[in-house]
Order: sequence, then structure tokens, then C-alpha cells
Amino acid sequence: MTSSPPALTRIRIGSAPDSWGVWFPDDPLQTPWERFLDEVADSGYEWIELGPYGYLPTDPARLAEETARRGLRVSAGTVFTGLHHGPGVWEDTWEHVSRIAALAQAVGAGHLVVIPSFWRDDKTGKVLEDRTLSPGQWRELTTQTERLGREVRDRYGLRIVVHPHADTHIDTPENVARFLDATDPELVSLCLDTGHYAYCGGDSVQAVETFAERIGYLHLKQVDPRILAEVRAEQLPFGPAVARGVMCEPPSGVPALEPVLAAAQRLGVDLFAIVEQDMYPCPPDRPLPIARRTRAYLRSCGAR
Repeated sequence: MTSSPPALTRIRIGSAPDSWGVWFPDDPLQTPWERFLDEVADSGYEWIELGPYGYLPTDPARLAEETARRGLRVSAGTVFTGLHHGPGVWEDTWEHVSRIAALAQAVGAGHLVVIPSFWRDDKTGKVLEDRTLSPGQWRELTTQTERLGREVRDRYGLRIVVHPHADTHIDTPENVARFLDATDPELVSLCLDTGHYAYCGGDSVQAVETFAERIGYLHLKQVDPRILAEVRAEQLPFGPAVARGVMCEPPSGVPALEPVLAAAQRLGVDLFAIVEQDMYPCPPDRPLPIARRTRAYLRSCGAR
């Protein structure tokens, strides 16, 4: 008889609009926000992220009402930034960030997920800038991210967690390590996305252990190794790779999530672990059965 894994008492499980095929504030291909909230609650999740700003209601009172009556709470908001461009982009960046941070704070979230800008267009694959940063751009990226962490903390009481992401400048284990080495742990933590880290050649268990003091948040995701090999061979941009199914339903892909969650539990800190199965675009009836199965799978890993 197989024994159950130890309960992951420090891990709080949730899901996100991304797992319902939502990438944009408004898109006719996407699940309506009311249906997303109904279905994420029905799947057994208690925590969600805001997703793209404007998808869920941006009035804090209405958002609080809509989530509370479904038994849901918000863990984080998400922002996209191009901070390697230096102080010249700060004003526009802060206008974008402050709107989302204010909403996240108002509905009780404690985190802001920060995703670097893409070096090639997510849909067309057009190269927008060099995929490798110069030393000067690295300095701007790290100093401006620290500035963002300080401002978000001081003004909104939120912790920024930077999300390494495919087709950005913070992607591979080497670039993640370089970024963390150059930033203040008091101001900048890591959102480890298991799918993106695998997509970019990393080992998530090793990352949890190596960057232990910097892990502030988790995104749970798997990649299909066969499709990933095709994506690499064809040098596909991330958007078309997702449309091909590179991000797959657990536990059919890599990395195995149970060892990642066990390693995170050993850190001895409270962490959110938010399921994000990129599925844009997807048929409206596809996400709910996957979400239910994924939640059951995570329970089998000890995530009660």
C-alpha cells in the first residue's frame, strides 16, 4: 500500500486566469471573467491572481464582493516591465505598476509578480531587440528593479517577485543567477515558474535549493518534452509554442511537481504555489475539467 506524501503545510495552492486561456484584458477568444471565477472556485481552489489588468473588475469593492461570495482570495497582481531600458521608462512603468499594485493591495494581496519585457514579439516572432543584454543594460535592469521593489513595498506594502520567463532576458539558470546576485534580497524575490524554468533549461528542485533565500512565490506549470524539442529546433516564439501545446496538463510533463513542492516545503516559509497552464487560445469548455484534475493531482502530492 502506497503511503500518502506529507502534507504541504507551508504551501497555499491557487490558480490564475492564465489556466483558463486568458492573456489579455479583453479578447473574444477568452473565457468571460464571471465564468472564470465560477469555475476556479468549482475546481477547489481558494486563491487566484488578478491576471491581465482589466480582465477582472478593477473596482476594488466589486472585485472583493465577487471573489468573497465564491470563497476566493487574491494572492497577487502581475505587471510587465522593461526596466533594462533605464530611468527613461520609469514614469510609464510606474503608471502601469501603481494601478495594479493599488488594486492588489485593496483586495488583500501581498505580492506583485514582475515579468520582464520580451525581446521578440510574442505572436509574430519579430525580433524587437538583442536577446543578450549589455553590461550597462544589466546594471539598469537590476538597479531599476530594486527601485521598483522599494517603491512597491513602501507605498503599497507588497513584495515584488520577479518571474523568469521564456523570450525575456531573465530566462536561463545562468541569467537568473546573475540577476539575483546583483539585486538586494530585501527588495527583490523570485517567482519560480516551473514550466518556464524547464522551458529555458533549468531544474526547479535545484533552483529551490540553490536560491533558497530568494524564493518568494511559485508558479506550477509543466512542459511537454517532445513539443519543447520541436520548439527549440524551430526556434519558435513563446506564443506559437503555447498554441502548439508546449505547456501541458500535469502530471504528463516535466518537471515532476511533487519533488518541487517538497523542496519548497523544506524551506520552512509560507509560499503561494499558483497553477498556470498557458492555454491561449483554448475552447471555453476545456479549462474546467483540466483544473479539477490538476487540483486532485496536487492533493495527491500533499497540497491540501
